Amino acid sequence: MKSKVAIIGTGMVGMSYAYSMVNQGICEELVLIDINKEKTEGEAIDLNHGLSFAPRKMKIYSGDYADLKDAALVCITAGPPPIEGETRLDTLHKSIGVMKNIIGSIKASGFDGIILIATNPVDIMTYAAWKLSGFDKSRVIGSGTTLDSARLRSALADKLDINQKNIHAYVIGEHGDSQFVPWSYALCGVQPIYHMASKNKGISFEELADIEDEVRNIAYKIIKAKKATYYGIGMSLARITKAILENENSILSVSAYLDGQYGHDDVYISVPSVINKDGVREVIELPLDKGEKEKFDKSVVVMKENIGKLDLENNLK
Repeated sequence: MKSKVAIIGTGMVGMSYAYSMVNQGICEELVLIDINKEKTEGEAIDLNHGLSFAPRKMKIYSGDYADLKDAALVCITAGPPPIEGETRLDTLHKSIGVMKNIIGSIKASGFDGIILIATNPVDIMTYAAWKLSGFDKSRVIGSGTTLDSARLRSALADKLDINQKNIHAYVIGEHGDSQFVPWSYALCGVQPIYHMASKNKGISFEELADIEDEVRNIAYKIIKAKKATYYGIGMSLARITKAILENENSILSVSAYLDGQYGHDDVYISVPSVINKDGVREVIELPLDKGEKEKFDKSVVVMKENIGKLDLENNLK
């Protein structure tokens, strides 16, 4: 698989992703694309100056949509900046105009790889990108709750004083206010976290609820403090990209298309999925308990209600 990646949008999210890619040596070739060509040129020069400290040789440059033709993956990070007090869904109508223009240019380039979406509201923008591109559903992926799941593991690791790599737990549903944690599938090593809470082994049910709320709302705290979140999502995008380029068959909580799984179809939403060189190899369907299923259904309703506002059928070319 050709190890060439293009980033569309060189704001803080796009460049945090690029910086993570360089530091981890994830690809051989990295193309930066933005309406502000001068900025991408400066960013490319700056990244190139650090390559002597990077783990591998890379070609990094400012490009345009013509450079996508032989890329393996294009990541879209372009979109309106977050505004304090806005939810991710509040950015919907600003984001869709940007997405339509970008997908049109991607199609015109002859690109035939995998599209990775980070633009918020990410589940809905991923659905829009799939519809507008005409690509197979497996090749259009959203960053989804990959970052939320990392935030969850971080909080649980701190509480339990366990390395977060040994916390196996996911946030699913919307990357937004209707997301939730299916605690029945959360593990600390091989111990179910619900079992630990019932025995009060370092954590309680009340503390689990507090952690879930913290994970759901932490982005608003970060935005209030520093106007945007970008390091965490940049590293999350790099992780997804690595799983694709290295054909890992890794399980990540990305925004994936449901085609009957969880009792729903024609919607993108964040669920654990197997990721490899073809994109989403398969969606993993967790047998949710009654309460979890109700939360998931509610999240799907939110997604479909907002998808219905986009009138995408009239914009297909």
